[in-house]
Amino acid sequence: MNYFENIQKSMDSSRIFRPGVRAVIVNNEKEILLQHRADNTLWGLPGGAVDLDETAYEALVREVKEETSLDVIQAEPMALYSGVKQRFSYPNGDRVQCFAIAFIVSQWKGQPQADGEEGLEVCFFPLSQLPDNIVHIHTATIEDYLRYDGKFILSE
Repeated sequence: MNYFENIQKSMDSSRIFRPGVRAVIVNNEKEILLQHRADNTLWGLPGGAVDLDETAYEALVREVKEETSLDVIQAEPMALYSGVKQRFSYPNGDRVQCFAIAFIVSQWKGQPQADGEEGLEVCFFPLSQLPDNIVHIHTATIEDYLRYDGKFILSE
């Protein structure tokens, strides 16, 4: 059981504050990589929680590898997401409020492949043809990427 699972278990149904990372991975064809999540069957950006004793960048590298099999070579922070709009509930009843840094992964190696546990599949989608069923807290991240001008975004 990891750190957040221990906290969630001791908190019953209370919402916990959870620091995390999100990866915006776009290929040369301007398609974005999304993961079909196993827990709620929605599409979302690769990412997850920052563990104790881990930097946000280390969490990004770990989560991308775990969920997509890709090795992050280079990434830059794009935006910080916090506040009420970042509330999320998992199908098992766990409730969190995310405080997440989104990174644009500009270089990686490998071929995307789902882990079969957290993700059912990973797929690049044209930015103009995204699926309708995207995790709500990731929609703003994708929209911010579309308007990103190189200046760090402090999102609500």
